Amino acid sequence: MLGGRTAWAVLTVGQFAAVIAVLQRSSLGVAATDAFDRFGIAAATLATFSVAQLVVYALMQVPVGVLIDRYGSRRLIVLGSVVMAGAQSVFAFSETLPVAIAARVALGIGDALVFISVMRLVPAWFPPARSGTITSAVGPMNALGFVVSGVAFAAVLAALGWTPSFLLAALVSVAAALVVVVLLRDSPQPRPPRIPLGRALEVAGRDLRAAWVEPGTRLAFWLNFAALFPGMMFGVLWGYPFLVVGQGVSPGLAGAMLTILAVSGVAYGASVGLLMNRYPYRRTLIGLGLVGLAAAVWGVVLLWPGPAPVWLLVVLVLVVPLAGVAAILTLDLARTFNPPRRLGSAIGLVNAGGFLGTLLAVLAIGLVLQVVTPRGSTEYSLTAFKWAFATQYVFWAIGAAQALRYRRRVVRGLAERDPEALAALRRGVHLAPPA
Repeated sequence: MLGGRTAWAVLTVGQFAAVIAVLQRSSLGVAATDAFDRFGIAAATLATFSVAQLVVYALMQVPVGVLIDRYGSRRLIVLGSVVMAGAQSVFAFSETLPVAIAARVALGIGDALVFISVMRLVPAWFPPARSGTITSAVGPMNALGFVVSGVAFAAVLAALGWTPSFLLAALVSVAAALVVVVLLRDSPQPRPPRIPLGRALEVAGRDLRAAWVEPGTRLAFWLNFAALFPGMMFGVLWGYPFLVVGQGVSPGLAGAMLTILAVSGVAYGASVGLLMNRYPYRRTLIGLGLVGLAAAVWGVVLLWPGPAPVWLLVVLVLVVPLAGVAAILTLDLARTFNPPRRLGSAIGLVNAGGFLGTLLAVLAIGLVLQVVTPRGSTEYSLTAFKWAFATQYVFWAIGAAQALRYRRRVVRGLAERDPEALAALRRGVHLAPPA
């Protein structure tokens, strides 16, 4: 039965695996200052670690979506967790840049296998009327991985050092894989017969093209592009250095602020996500409004003379996750406008938009930090951080403009194709996926 106890049990197991994946993804951000010393690198080079990881992650979104449609979530979550465990083990012993970067690339592959597979469990186990609300809660819950990283991993790193810390992180991913093997199922429905690989590739290519041509998919892609990167960039890499090196707060306070970032995201998933789900016709506009609010608070922080007061930094980490809720709801937009047979491909495309924005923001911040800092120095000033973080506005402008463009196209298409469906959407009725 959709939405029963078994559904919640399965989703909890998948959620655990996703939280651990976020822990692995964000571990480098906590270890950023240690990485400067261990590898003898500057900010631009450090950014290449996360960029390599995120490039692979973004490139893997579509293939993983196709693989989910063929093999199911369970196998991919197990494989992803094992790959991340191996990557963190290699990273634990790495002392040269090529080895370290290769480990982060492998981590990006494993991370990509997990996230979409977990999100695909929601429409598989819950009815459409509840899918949007649950999606908006599940996505932010993954941010608990930032809490584990910013508090537990940071404490272990300070106490035990580089190698033991990353090895322990690897063991946690192994544990996640074992739990998934034992307790997770793909769907309450039996899987359809698997078609031959050659035929599967042909169908996958056709479904992928159809998903991208769909204006609703592109709307979700660009909204995710604008909404995901502020929180992801801050949690994955640049938030901790910005707070500790740029703003001069203590490592303990920085860890607490990253915890606030993650916990508030969880709370918003249940509250703000419910509001967005109540008004499906306006959720794109609400999402862009939340992005605009995050941009406004960032503007106050960046324009503040000297270091921002602690209360303003707390406001920042409370507001930024609001945009993340809008990013997660884009996955429900993919469900609304794509039939179930190609939903994995559509989710992969949409998620690629968010991580494209993230990797561009991560890279831009690292490059600007390096450009405005004296050559060869890793003493980054607050002014350098402010110029670097100002690059976010370029990506917000691009994403918002494209999202509005495709929203108009979606509304116009629905008006021409099915006026009754458009009227129902305006009344707050969630549309069933197309056949």
